Amino acid sequence: MFLLIFHFVGLPIFASDPDPVQDYCIPNPKFGTGQNARFSVPPCKNSSEVTTDDFIFSGLKNFTPNFSETGLAALSVNPTLFPGLNTLGMSFAKAELRVGGINPPHFHPRATEIAYLVRGSIYSGFVDSANQVFARVIEAGEVMVYPRGLVHFQMNVGDKPATIFGSFNSQNAGIQKIPATVFGSGINSDLLEKAFGLSPRQIGQMRRKFDPKTTR
Repeated sequence: MFLLIFHFVGLPIFASDPDPVQDYCIPNPKFGTGQNARFSVPPCKNSSEVTTDDFIFSGLKNFTPNFSETGLAALSVNPTLFPGLNTLGMSFAKAELRVGGINPPHFHPRATEIAYLVRGSIYSGFVDSANQVFARVIEAGEVMVYPRGLVHFQMNVGDKPATIFGSFNSQNAGIQKIPATVFGSGINSDLLEKAFGLSPRQIGQMRRKFDPKTTR
């Protein structure tokens, strides 16, 4: 997903990740991995071995966008890429959208996201559990929040590329993209035909698009 990170802070009862029991925990690659709630990570480094560089991530400087067919390129940064985030209950991402590009409908099961639009104009929004859409065009310098677990989306409606920074209140927010989840996960075709009112041929086309392993 830098100089400006917006981080959602809520009451402890709503926290996505457990509260840390020490100031920080930089994984020590010298040892084998152990298990925490969502990652396989080595034990913490001894504090005498921790350096300032452990808390600095330089990967965004050399980020080269690799655009998908939807016009989206993104770099998600969690403790796997930036060990300094480990146990701190947050992660972030940088996204680039080509003109007309979209970030398809998706949701993060373990985190609220705050998105800061650095440049461009995007149509941005989410859908709540009552099926109400909250969406409008936002401009560079504006921020939008997507509540945890709710489907949200973005589309570049400007005449130049758009850049977005997103911050999450979990070190492992998770992501499920609706099209790929529905048509690329192996859900029974008969069920999908009935759910969407599509023909077997149409379901097959969608499966081939979102799941290359599908042959029918």
